[in-house]
Amino acid sequence: MLESLVYLNGNLVPASQAHLAIFDAGVVLGATVTEMTRTFLHRPYRLEEHLDRLFRSLKYTRMDIGTTRDALGAASRELVAQNAKLIDPEDELGLVHFVTAGEFPVYAGSAGRTARTTPTVCMHTFPMPFELWAGKLDTGAHLVTPSIRHVPPQCYDPKMKYRSRMHYYLADKEAQLVDPDASALLLDLAGNVTETSGSNFLIVERGTIVSPTLVNTLPGISRATVIELARQLDIPFEVRDIQVHSVINADEAFTASTPYCLLPVTKINGLAIGDGRPGPIWRALMAAWSELVGIDIIQQMRDGASRRRGRSGWKA
Repeated sequence: MLESLVYLNGNLVPASQAHLAIFDAGVVLGATVTEMTRTFLHRPYRLEEHLDRLFRSLKYTRMDIGTTRDALGAASRELVAQNAKLIDPEDELGLVHFVTAGEFPVYAGSAGRTARTTPTVCMHTFPMPFELWAGKLDTGAHLVTPSIRHVPPQCYDPKMKYRSRMHYYLADKEAQLVDPDASALLLDLAGNVTETSGSNFLIVERGTIVSPTLVNTLPGISRATVIELARQLDIPFEVRDIQVHSVINADEAFTASTPYCLLPVTKINGLAIGDGRPGPIWRALMAAWSELVGIDIIQQMRDGASRRRGRSGWKA
C-alpha cells in the first residue's frame, strides 16, 4: 500500500519514517510555530499568505530555518501533489507546517553532544475529516466561555501562530463538562471575547459583521477572506471589543477557520443565538466563498462526510 510522504528537514520521507527526537524543543518546551493550509480541488488555498505568516512567526521567535519562503512554497506544492495521488478526486488535503526550535541538549543526556540545535522543519498532509463539521452545518456549533482565560499579549504576541496550547486544551476540557459537544470561546483578562482554540469568532448585529479586536486574537487568513467577501456583498464589517452579553444577543455568530471556512454558532453558554439556527449572512458568505474557490463547500463537506462514514461503517 502506498504511503503518504512527509517533508522533514529538507527531505521527503515516508510517513512511517518521519520521527522527532523525544528531546526536541517542540516536545519538551512546546516551542513550535505552525500553519495549516487546505486544498480546494487539490490545490493549496492561500498558501502564500500562510507562508508569509509562518515566516513572520519564525522571525519573531528567532528561528532561522535556512531556506526561503519561495523554496518552502515549492516543496509544499510538491508534497501536496504527491500525496493528493493517494486520495479520491473528491477528497481534499490539509497541509500542516510546523517548525520547532530544534533538539534541546539539556534534556538529551549523553546524546546532548550530538543534538541538532537548528530548527526542526516539518510538513505533512492528511485527508480532510469533513465528518467532524458536516453535522454542524445544520445544527450549528455550541460554545462555552470557561474560567480559563486567554494568554495575554504581554506574554507573547498573538499574531504568531504557535503550538504552546495547554490553555486551549484545558479550556476545551472545561467547556465539555458543560456541553460534551461544545468548544471553548476564551475571554481575555478584561472579559472580552477572543477566539476558540482553532478559529476566529465573529457575530452579526443588525446586518453588520462584528469581529473582536486583534489585540489578543490571531489575524486569521479565513477571517481576512470574510472581510473581502463582506466587502463584495456590501455587508458592513466592524472591529471592536465584544463581551458575552453581545454574543448572547447577536443575530448570528460563526467561527472562521481553514478546514471548514465558516461554521455557524447557534448556542453560547446554553443559550440560543438568534433563532438558534444558521443565519442568512453565514449562508451568503459561504455561497460567495464557494464561488471564489469553484466548488460548493457545504455540499463538499456533506458528501465527504457520507463517503468517510460509508468506508468505516460509522453512523452518526
